[in-house]
Amino acid sequence: MKRVLTLLALLIVALLGALGWYVYSKQPTRQGQVELRDLQGSVTVRYDERGVPHIRAENETDLYRALGYVHAQDRLFQMEAMRRLARGELAEVLGPKLLDTDKLFRSLRIRERAASYVASLDKQSPAWKGLQAYLDGINQYQDSHAAPIEFDVLGIPKRPFTAEDSISVAGYMAYSFAAAFRTEPLLTFVRDQLGADYLNVFDLDWQGKGVLANDHNHAAPALAAGDWKDLNALARLSEQALIDNGLPQFEGSNAWVIAGNRSQSGKPLLAGDPHIRFSVPSVWYEAQLSAPGFELYGHHQALVPFAFLGHNMEFGWSLTMFQNDDLDLIAEKVNPNNPNQIWYRGQWADLLVSEQQIKVKGQAPVTLTLRQSPHGPIVNDALGAAAGKTPIAMWWAFLETPNPILEGFYQLNRADTLAKARTAAAKVQAPGLNLVYANAKGDIAWWASALLPKRPAGVRPEFILDGSTNQADKDGYYPFSANPQEENPPRGYIVSANFQPVSPTGMPIPGYYNLADRGQQLNRQLSDKSVKWSNEANQKLQLGTATGYGPRLLAPLLPVLRQVVSDPAQLKRVEQLAQWPGDYPLDSVSATLFNQFVYDLADAAMRDELGNEFFDTLLSTRVIDSALPRLAANADSPWWDNRSTPAKETRADSVRAAWQASLQHLKLTLGDDVEAWQWGAAHTLTHGHPLGQQKPLDRLFNVGPFAAPGSHEVPNNLSAKIGPAPWPVTYGPSTRRLVDFADPAHGLTINPVGQSGVPFDSHYDDQAEAYVEGIYVQAHFSEEEVTANTRSTLKLLPARGAR
Repeated sequence: MKRVLTLLALLIVALLGALGWYVYSKQPTRQGQVELRDLQGSVTVRYDERGVPHIRAENETDLYRALGYVHAQDRLFQMEAMRRLARGELAEVLGPKLLDTDKLFRSLRIRERAASYVASLDKQSPAWKGLQAYLDGINQYQDSHAAPIEFDVLGIPKRPFTAEDSISVAGYMAYSFAAAFRTEPLLTFVRDQLGADYLNVFDLDWQGKGVLANDHNHAAPALAAGDWKDLNALARLSEQALIDNGLPQFEGSNAWVIAGNRSQSGKPLLAGDPHIRFSVPSVWYEAQLSAPGFELYGHHQALVPFAFLGHNMEFGWSLTMFQNDDLDLIAEKVNPNNPNQIWYRGQWADLLVSEQQIKVKGQAPVTLTLRQSPHGPIVNDALGAAAGKTPIAMWWAFLETPNPILEGFYQLNRADTLAKARTAAAKVQAPGLNLVYANAKGDIAWWASALLPKRPAGVRPEFILDGSTNQADKDGYYPFSANPQEENPPRGYIVSANFQPVSPTGMPIPGYYNLADRGQQLNRQLSDKSVKWSNEANQKLQLGTATGYGPRLLAPLLPVLRQVVSDPAQLKRVEQLAQWPGDYPLDSVSATLFNQFVYDLADAAMRDELGNEFFDTLLSTRVIDSALPRLAANADSPWWDNRSTPAKETRADSVRAAWQASLQHLKLTLGDDVEAWQWGAAHTLTHGHPLGQQKPLDRLFNVGPFAAPGSHEVPNNLSAKIGPAPWPVTYGPSTRRLVDFADPAHGLTINPVGQSGVPFDSHYDDQAEAYVEGIYVQAHFSEEEVTANTRSTLKLLPARGAR
């Protein structure tokens, strides 16, 4: 028995040892020396206490090759997953359940655009040479190291990364902005199937004077019942493709700059927190890059060598999403005698037909037939035989514009003057981005960067357009000077928070903009001339958990609630809601009750008209946010009547039903003790890894849950989808950055999870608790501080025998 137990113990030790060695073999190497081909000189990489690399090279090409190498050490699986999603290649490693996602992304034609884009690039430009060096660094790492754990689990074969992969990932980023996929089928359904009395709740008219300070006539394309089902299936697939894969999706953002005459230090301040779907690893990879004539502390995305966020001693910038509508869905008129012809500009035009093979794990490859009209690719071909009879084409700026975005960000990384930054901003054409900029000389600026198309007069691109008319035509593009922008405004600050901007020409710019409340909240505080701003004050702004949205929505409903609620205990809760300032701290009971009530009110009023599937789509769009306050304020809205009953319900009936449903659901979910219905118990943040979508792998790869303050459309925009409690947070600040240009070497930052994407690495989740608690850390910049905070040093040397 002793011998058996001894052998068993030895076996267990051996297995644990093997497992330990396996995990160790996957970890990044942050110490020692490594030889790389094609380095012209040695490169020093010093890692600080958060695992951020500080890279010093003798020239720019070596610098980007080293960045590729160290980025791959920490994020190789993220790079692989992003390119496979963008290029429609997930089913090859994840199996047939991802086939529909692959079909969708193939139908977007990102692969084809990436190929033509790369073919058109100037191969002698510094931007191209930097990209090639960066990709070579990634590939050298991949070729010389064990594959990540995720590669082993999923059976992912290694293959080189290419420039086409980088551009495809840029296409994925552009697509994730495109709210049109979810919104346009919904709005067209409401317009054509329910009517104008139902449509007006969505507040689609342009606000001529802006939100800080038209009629609905149409020629409707003929869509059948099968087409509506088809379009909603496409909308649901579009959303689900991004959710199910644990990959980042771009949602919103805050950024502002404050001039020196409004700051304590006398120099401009920069603040930014782009709002992106949470994931493990996080979207941004921090790195300090240093070479003769170039210095930048930047935040990088997978497969892109040039920082999308960054600063140095002279200048810095942040981004928010423009939210302009750069994607049109177009219903084509088919020739009844030839299903591969559509009516285009007065004659029948042939659809271009091609086929692609999609590899599927464990199954034979699937053939996907793709069609393209003169307007763009037919996107509902992704649904295969289930598609309706009407081809829906897609015009998308990412496919149609020159879009020298690679060159634009290369220049922005070096934009130490206002003129250079403006020139770089004009090169960002799709997706639309707000670039918010400041420099140590005292300049502050904002440019809404996009190439905006000229649509025919009167066309409303928020609806599906009729391809047999001129609705979908584009008569060129507006000049960049017509885009919304400001440079050094007299008020001394600029705020960007995804609200509707105003063009210098006054022209409407169609888009799916966020509610004004978040921007108005920031604007109210920044406009206080008695305040001299600092990084500390900006921290409070970024971490703010209140806007006027909740009280604004509740105001017309409170008299109704007082009429329909008779129980004294419940009336007490109504009065607490009446006093609620619209904030979301962890201990708020009113925030929990409000969030549940909003969902149940929408459910009582709108599900019966839309049906389950379109109602779920509505909850995933931005238009629901503007609709609910307008609905609450209109006692005569036709939405209040429940079509499934013979009686005609009123607003009071729906409010009563929603209130009772809310209380019942919260008791079932959070218990009978109302005081325990605290926001932090119901609103939690878990950072999900693609492998963590399956139990029990979630325990190994996901990070969380954490009780999360903030909410949808407050400055600390930790957002969950409108729905019943509990509310898992889906997106929020992907980093928080603060820079005072009186002391830019001591900028503040935080990563939502950690710098590394390698499971079991010490930097995999070492910032997660600090992030949710609102803690900031210092980004080391000066030579003295980098040296003092170096935890390990990696030397990259030219390979012996190489030229």
